[in-house]
Amino acid sequence: MRALAFAAGLGLALLAGPAVAPAQEAEPALPKQPWPFEGVFGTFDRASAQRGFQVFNEVCSNCHSLRLVAYGDLGPEGPGGGLGFTLDQVKAIAAAKQVADTNDQGEPTTRPALPADHFVPPFANDKAARAASNGALPPDLSVIVKARASGPDYVFDLLTGYKPPPANVTVAEGMNYNEYFPGHQIAMPQPLNENSVTYADGTPATLDQEAYDVVNFLAWAAEPTLDDRHRTGIKVILFLLVMTGILYAGKRRIWADVH
Repeated sequence: MRALAFAAGLGLALLAGPAVAPAQEAEPALPKQPWPFEGVFGTFDRASAQRGFQVFNEVCSNCHSLRLVAYGDLGPEGPGGGLGFTLDQVKAIAAAKQVADTNDQGEPTTRPALPADHFVPPFANDKAARAASNGALPPDLSVIVKARASGPDYVFDLLTGYKPPPANVTVAEGMNYNEYFPGHQIAMPQPLNENSVTYADGTPATLDQEAYDVVNFLAWAAEPTLDDRHRTGIKVILFLLVMTGILYAGKRRIWADVH
């Protein structure tokens, strides 16, 4: 049921146009979360992002691909990013999936995935994905948080925005009421609930925690080198400030007699 829930709706929720809703319903402003990766000094909360990977791996990956990310990207932190898992953990995560390959005779076969392999998609092709998802095509989530304005907040609010409909709202058959989805009626049943996963580090798996963690993971997946880019930017700014001071002091000394 989790697989069908994600397949039928997360991509539509993020990318599709609004459904028709009563005119008296105002679109609420998206509540903003204090994302640690935002701002000039922003950095990823890797503990949260690792928990978010667990949510993705156990729930989202039943229907959604992450084609731009390789298993090796989950490894130790470095200039290329890294989510912070050990190399042994990465090998175990990858080996749990099977990838298509050919044997020495050139015949098609499968083998356990390696860290160099990209995330294995849940379906062989788009037709298979649609057939398993009532005609909906689950989108790749590699850069989903960048697919629209306020992406991290929107994804979080969407995942936590399922509520009973107001008394004056009639929800169409097969639809669900979501406070933050444009039009408020969405085909995707609520994909996350409390204790949808059991966190390996013992963190209580509340709905808000699961949504927060998976957004942190998807933000990392969309831009794994953000930390390094921010550090480089800060170094460049400091260099320019120091150079500006040196040049200004040199100018004052050279032109002191003229003044």
